[in-house]
Amino acid sequence: MTRSQGRTGGSGAPRSVDVARLAGVSQKTVSRVFNNEAYVSADVRRRVLEAAGELGYRPNNAARALASGRTRTIGVVALGTALYGPASLLIGIERAARTTGYALRVVNTLEGDPGGIAGAVDSLLEQGVDGIIISEPIDEEATGGAITVATDVPVLVLGAPAASTTARTVTTAVGADLLARAATTHLLDLGHATVHHLAGPQRWYAARDRLEGWRSALAARGSDEPPVVEGDWSASSGYVAGRKLAADDDVTAVFAANDDMAIGLIRALTEAGRRVPEDVSVIGFDDIPVAAYVNPPLTTVRQPFDAVAQEGLRLLVHAIEKPDIEVPLAHDPPVDLILRASTAPPPSRAVSKRRRRTAASSRGGQQAPSASSENLSARP
Repeated sequence: MTRSQGRTGGSGAPRSVDVARLAGVSQKTVSRVFNNEAYVSADVRRRVLEAAGELGYRPNNAARALASGRTRTIGVVALGTALYGPASLLIGIERAARTTGYALRVVNTLEGDPGGIAGAVDSLLEQGVDGIIISEPIDEEATGGAITVATDVPVLVLGAPAASTTARTVTTAVGADLLARAATTHLLDLGHATVHHLAGPQRWYAARDRLEGWRSALAARGSDEPPVVEGDWSASSGYVAGRKLAADDDVTAVFAANDDMAIGLIRALTEAGRRVPEDVSVIGFDDIPVAAYVNPPLTTVRQPFDAVAQEGLRLLVHAIEKPDIEVPLAHDPPVDLILRASTAPPPSRAVSKRRRRTAASSRGGQQAPSASSENLSARP
């Protein structure tokens, strides 16, 4: 006898009425639980889920779609890349979607395709999705930073300005500016007069946000704003920037827009005789898995991918299921500063110059290898 036979008295799959009977609730309550509706107590929700688990019950999504007029699917427009940030956010969206009862359909865009977002949105609308998430990190449209879409379903835009002709556009920040400000403030709190910035490519919304967070932190302290050095997210670009920054005795602290560039930067500083953190403090961004194991272990700020995805899905589902009720305000994502060994108070100028002379003498004038000879990975 199968589990469903033992409870339902037949050979068919268990139904919502069987779950209701076992849990001691109405069939409507079972429906409310599986639709994630409000006004269900925690105890009742637990009893329904336990009964469903015991019976092996799964909701019939096709029937629910016919009854509600919804497909219970959400479309995602995302850059087709294995780079750390975009890939981690997509994973966070998938995890968050599991708790909402909605399935995901993902359409990837290609970097350098100005019409990619519009084409991806059209493709998802043809599949009948109930809402759309745009997780597009690059400004390919030359619209001054705005993503423009035209849909008849709610749209969630993550981390970028949005201009939409849809009735409901939900925006939520990924917190890059807040994290960048925290990273810069940490270095200023250690006593550094100012902080240099190794920025990401400015066609990326995240790079722009990190640049603005750095600027706002300096402005809040009245610190001078040094010239920005721009990389391309790769460790090799961080290495090239590091060789330039190492030649400037006034550089005592650098905020890198991602961890990979920070790692390349540290390599270049070390080869130039600028010790980290004794002479130059370096802080990264992302907290990639290897950040804790480089030498020295990298101080960084951790991106809250799961928290951003959960908050965004919460707002989008609200817009889908309660179209007549105003979408609540988005909560700011948490700031998680990971303190390791790559940051410290600044050295005195005399001590720093003496260390550089000693390091140069010990190298005997040997030239550092060129960036083109390095085989370094990139993963923002």
